Amino acid sequence: MIAAGLLLVAVGAVDLLRQMVRSRRWIAFTAAAVALVLVSAALDAVIAGLLAVAVAAIWTWVVPEDGPARAGLWPVALLALAAAACVVIAPGRARPGLLGAAWATYSPGNAVSIDVVVLVIGCLVFLLESGNAVVRIALRSEMGGRVELNTRPVASGTAPVGVDAAAPVAPAPGLKGGRLIGPLERILVFVLTLTGAYTLLAAVLAAKGIVRFPEISRDRDDGDRAEYFLIGSLVSWVTALAAAFLVWWGVRAG
Repeated sequence: MIAAGLLLVAVGAVDLLRQMVRSRRWIAFTAAAVALVLVSAALDAVIAGLLAVAVAAIWTWVVPEDGPARAGLWPVALLALAAAACVVIAPGRARPGLLGAAWATYSPGNAVSIDVVVLVIGCLVFLLESGNAVVRIALRSEMGGRVELNTRPVASGTAPVGVDAAAPVAPAPGLKGGRLIGPLERILVFVLTLTGAYTLLAAVLAAKGIVRFPEISRDRDDGDRAEYFLIGSLVSWVTALAAAFLVWWGVRAG
């Protein structure tokens, strides 16, 4: 279980750093890797920490910040399988390391183990920005061909720096705020699912549809906007539900 938590922390932290740091990223990546390894050592899970750093490095290559993913949704599927395998193979540990011992000593009552805490933190970190990457990959994989059909050339002299003026540019989807709404939505779904507040969860999901309905109802030409909304929302919800199920599974198995 600790390996799954460290894995998700590493991948999620890499995507967050790519959004926050624009220059000399290698310094931030190196510092984050060293910090993760030190925390892993304090948790008596150095090998898991090193493997998490290696997987995060591969993730940055196969899931670029801009442009289509080099392997489609395969990296996401493999990451999910790896996290699930970590929970199945090593659900709990008898020796949680120095941090685990401190947590067991000072945590109130019958608190959850440090492994579960790391797994929850890993899921939250992953859902923040890596969840956006998953949704982006799904949208480009599903709607990429259709977007190309609806593209139009950019007038000479109006293309941004680094973009070929003769190349087709996809039109903006029209639904704004997804980069902020998406993480908040996924965290809500994750927390409400773990706490068993299914009625409130259904209300949150329905509220999003109601808020977006006026924009979607104006999409009468080819349905691209409605499909964009449905695919993005469903992938985002499934990602959050999968993270909640992973934590639930880890708690039950431990």
